[in-house]
Amino acid sequence: MKKWILLFVFLAGGLLVKGQEINTPKPVAPYSQSVMTNSGILFISGQIPINPKTKELVKGAIKAATKQVMENIGAILKKNSMDYSNIVKCTVFLTDIKDYSAVNEVYGSFFKGKYPAREAIQVVHLPLGAIIEISAIASK
Repeated sequence: MKKWILLFVFLAGGLLVKGQEINTPKPVAPYSQSVMTNSGILFISGQIPINPKTKELVKGAIKAATKQVMENIGAILKKNSMDYSNIVKCTVFLTDIKDYSAVNEVYGSFFKGKYPAREAIQVVHLPLGAIIEISAIASK
């Protein structure tokens, strides 16, 4: 097990510098919103559609929920002197894969033609009853 952890740290580009909490909703479990490696790779934990001002989960419409998630990711990127063009990989978790097209419409509007690698996965449940969660990896 230790060999695999060391291999991951090596492949990730070095030792982890620190986790950061920023103007996004507080994590709903014991984890950091993001972690930056010494080599400039930013790992963004899965974001659910919580409005950081109201602390409320955006419920109902998938487009509004997706927009909030992407804005939360944008705030993390900005805090780390990055923007959406720095994202190299995303993972999208949906409670209903039928929302895939609507998610793509909103998600795609945050990128300027160069899209990151991505997959979308249907899951049974997400934290706090969210209908979407997106995690991301960005690089300087």
